[in-house]
Amino acid sequence: MDLISKIKNGERLNQQEAEALYDLDLYTLGELADQIRQSKYGKKSFFNVNRHINPTNVCADSCKFCAYSASRKNPNQYTMTHDEVVAIAQKAWDSGAKEVHIVSAHNPNDGAEWYMGAFRKVRAALPDIHIKAMTAAEVDFLHRKYGYSYDEVLDMMIESGVDSMPGGGAEIFDEKVREYLCSGKVKSDQWIDIHRKWHQRGKESNATMLFGHIESRAHRIDHMFRLRKLQDETGGFNAFIPLVYQKENNFLKVKDFPTGQEILKTYAISRIVLDNIPHIKAYWATSTIGLALIAQEFGADDLDGTIQKESIQSAAGAASANGMAIDDFVSLIKNAGFIPVERDSLYNELKVY
Repeated sequence: MDLISKIKNGERLNQQEAEALYDLDLYTLGELADQIRQSKYGKKSFFNVNRHINPTNVCADSCKFCAYSASRKNPNQYTMTHDEVVAIAQKAWDSGAKEVHIVSAHNPNDGAEWYMGAFRKVRAALPDIHIKAMTAAEVDFLHRKYGYSYDEVLDMMIESGVDSMPGGGAEIFDEKVREYLCSGKVKSDQWIDIHRKWHQRGKESNATMLFGHIESRAHRIDHMFRLRKLQDETGGFNAFIPLVYQKENNFLKVKDFPTGQEILKTYAISRIVLDNIPHIKAYWATSTIGLALIAQEFGADDLDGTIQKESIQSAAGAASANGMAIDDFVSLIKNAGFIPVERDSLYNELKVY
């Protein structure tokens, strides 16, 4: 049976077949992905009103693709106090944010209590806000630095008020690529294990993939297959987020940046391959808002959110430092021919525009 027939019949592809999807014409691929997307959500495009908070850029690890950490390229070190984190969260809540997305570097100068204390204080001040916090890479850092087991860190997070986990730190799961990109950081099987344990606690998370640097197409497909396997087991992933590598101010020195077509093909293939992960997010902070809107026709159904302020991707050249106003967001989605749907962090619909 040919590839297209298998997809239309809802049959799963193997690694080789999924790699062959990249050889299809862009519009054929987009049409296949869009049919799956529309069968799930019609013309709805989801977003949330959120605030990214990055409390420190002091990092014990050195990832070649990172422009955010203050270890090498960025000399401007900072670490927020708990009161500063709470003040930012309070301001975000007052302006309509339903979620704070709290992700940090791996600061060797502050113990686990600095992380957990911040969450507890945000929870005490804002009992109804959704706290999405702590990548698997941060969980692993607390394990490596202070000797906590993964279980202990995850239990501390829940006790401190964390509601869900972001998908950061996944990068590319292939071990050789990972060794070059981010040696010393959480390993691929550890990332999977941390999310498995989180899901086993009845909690949900997202999954990411950083692409467009030194990885091959085969590496991307392998990455998706590993996520699909865990999702078959736990069902705990809400969304898959293919993050487009940002090329400025880092040590990778990538010359061949992926084309718009390659990026759109990757979104479409992820929708086809990841039949068990509900949402595909075109995170506009890494893809640009224009391409993220086009991606809504290539399998993606989510754009992330208003963000308000963002430090990690923008340090590497993304145009996301100050987020986007909700009115602009809604207008852009409508002008692209989709129905804007404001959601909460777990994809419950709050308002259809």
